[in-house]
Amino acid sequence: MFIRTVSLWRKNIYRHWQLYCIVALPVLFLITFNYVPMIGVQIAFKEFNPTQGIWHSPWVGGEQFEMFFGSPYFWPIIKNTLLLSVYALCIGTPATILLALALNEVKNQRFKKIVQMFTYAPYFISTVVLVGMINIILSPTTGLYGQLSHLFGVENVYDVLGESKAFSSLYVWSGVWQETGYGAVIYLAALANVNPELYEASKIDGASRIQKIIHIDLPAIRPTIIVLFILAVGGLMSVGFEKVFLLQNMLNLSTSEVISTYVYKIGLVNTNYSFGVAVGLFNSVVGFILIFTTNVLARKFSDSSLF
Repeated sequence: MFIRTVSLWRKNIYRHWQLYCIVALPVLFLITFNYVPMIGVQIAFKEFNPTQGIWHSPWVGGEQFEMFFGSPYFWPIIKNTLLLSVYALCIGTPATILLALALNEVKNQRFKKIVQMFTYAPYFISTVVLVGMINIILSPTTGLYGQLSHLFGVENVYDVLGESKAFSSLYVWSGVWQETGYGAVIYLAALANVNPELYEASKIDGASRIQKIIHIDLPAIRPTIIVLFILAVGGLMSVGFEKVFLLQNMLNLSTSEVISTYVYKIGLVNTNYSFGVAVGLFNSVVGFILIFTTNVLARKFSDSSLF
C-alpha cells in the first residue's frame, strides 16, 4: 500500500512538474524566513549570551516570562496595545466598508476613479513621510496648526503631539486616512461579483438605495468582512512599530508605549535579548489564540471562516 502511494505521488509530480517548480520557490522562501528562525525562540527560555551562542547559553526556563508578568510595565503596555488596536479596528473597518459601499453606488465612472485615486494614493506614502507630515502640520511652534493659532491670537497653543490623551486618536485617524482607500479595494472586488439581476429585481420591487445596500451589498461582502475581521483580531497585539515609535515622545509615553516598542527598547537597545524574545513570544501566542478563537466563533455563528 505504501509503495503504491509513493508510486502515485511520483507520477503526479512527474505529470505536473511545472506547477511544482512554480510552488517550490515560495515554499522555500516561507520555510527559510518563517520557520527556520523559529529555532531562535528557545532564547526566551535561556539567559542568552552572544559569545556562547543560542545552543550553549544557560537554560533558565520561564524566568524571563516571570520577570515580564511581574514587571510594573506589563499591564500599562498591554492596555495601551489593546486600546490602540481596538480603536483602530472599530474605526478603520466601518470606514473601509462605508467607502466601498459609497463608491459602489457612484454611477459616474470618471468621478469614481478620481475618488478612488485620491483615497488610494495615501497608502503609498511611507510611514516616515506620514509622521513627518503630521509633525509639520501639528507642531505647536513651527507647524501650520501653530502658525494659524498664533495668527488668531492664541498664545498658549495646545500641543497635540505631546498630549498623551491625543496620541491614540492621532495614530488611528492618520491610519484611517492612509489605509481606508486601500482596504476598500478588497470590498469593491467582492461587490463586483454581485449578480446585476439582483439590483434590477430590487429596482422593480421599489427598493431604496439603503435597502439595496442592506439586503444585497452587505450580504455579498459578509464573507470578506468576516475573514478580514478574523485577521484583524489576530493582530490586536501587534500594533505597528514604525508609526508608534516615530510619534512617541517623553510627553505621550504613558499611552504610546506598546509591546512592539517595549520589545525594541528592552531587547535591542538594552541588549536584553532573552527578555525581548520572551515578550515577543508571549505576543505571538496571544495573537494565535485570538485568531483561533475568533475563527471558531465565526464558523459557529456564520457560514464563513478563515480555516
